[in-house]
Amino acid sequence: MSRRIKKKRKFPIVDPLYESYLVNLMILKILKNGKKRLAQNIIYEAFNLIKKKANTNPLKVFEKAIKNVSPSVKIQAKRVGGSTYQVPSEVKKFRGVNLGLSWILKYAKDRSGKTIAIRLANEILEASRGVGNSIRKKEETHRIARSNKAFAHFRK
Repeated sequence: MSRRIKKKRKFPIVDPLYESYLVNLMILKILKNGKKRLAQNIIYEAFNLIKKKANTNPLKVFEKAIKNVSPSVKIQAKRVGGSTYQVPSEVKKFRGVNLGLSWILKYAKDRSGKTIAIRLANEILEASRGVGNSIRKKEETHRIARSNKAFAHFRK
């Protein structure tokens, strides 16, 4: 009999400048080809822009944006018989934060602007105010989950 060993989640170390796990998680999301310094510079530049535009602590704005964007449910496609159902299921807190970070980064890349730092700063500011594409994505996910509540019994 083989026993399944549950792996412990490795949390990232805190960010050296802002001393925040969330900032480091965002840096790791931006990271490409192992160029962490470049990812850090993008985040720090975006935070400087947020500080100039909002005249507040950029870390507080960022945390509020993540809180606003993080979903509490997700949609999974489940094939039963010959049809595919959109099955809603709850999301753990850590997974919700990761989804929120991904959505903010995805919609920041889709924006128009000169640099990624400017686009990211604008997306974070909009998300903290409760508007923007990443907020729309969360609301759309929750709306689909609500409309497909009848299929919740198909959950794994």
